[in-house]
Amino acid sequence: QVQLVESGGGLVQAGGSLRLSCAASGRTFSSSYAKGWFRQAPGKEREFVAAIARTGANTYYADSVKGRFAISKDNAKNTVYLQMNSLKPEDTAVYYCTTDPGSIAGSHFTGSSWWTYWGQGTQVTVSS
Repeated sequence: QVQLVESGGGLVQAGGSLRLSCAASGRTFSSSYAKGWFRQAPGKEREFVAAIARTGANTYYADSVKGRFAISKDNAKNTVYLQMNSLKPEDTAVYYCTTDPGSIAGSHFTGSSWWTYWGQGTQVTVSS
């Protein structure tokens, strides 16, 4: 099992920034797992936001956040981050951290069903 705990959510004005963190614990090699972020707004399905490959060499983003969000990870701390800049009201959602031991390349990683472990989520609210 892998446990994920998100932090860093909150209320911010449009145009502002937030940095989400997600600390993983559990399986010994989970620091090398692929990591991702999804979000879910009220009444909507959970959607892909960003992912980073096991090696950290490749990152992937939803078109809606490309150029504004940046995903990174610190294997030594077994933590993944999501830096969110130029936030918009439509970014308001619960943000979930996720991880999986599989390889992102060639997989359906933009779908939530591909990922194995999930955090409880952290609320991000962007006011206009």
